[in-house]
Amino acid sequence: MTIKAINVRNQFRGRVKEILKGPVVSEVDVETPAGIVTSVITSRSIVDLDLKVGSEVLALIKSTEVALAKL
Repeated sequence: MTIKAINVRNQFRGRVKEILKGPVVSEVDVETPAGIVTSVITSRSIVDLDLKVGSEVLALIKSTEVALAKL
């Protein structure tokens, strides 16, 4: 599935500013033109997406959920 196939209205392109890694879940702060967006995702997803400070990502926001896709 491509990012274009994801049907989410609120998408913000940004860069990872900070990662607070925990044993099971982690917080990822993303700096966007609209401000800082924080996503709580599994620590395994941090590894699977190879996220690091400075990684370019797309924050996909739906209701109270924020998902990330690495660009």
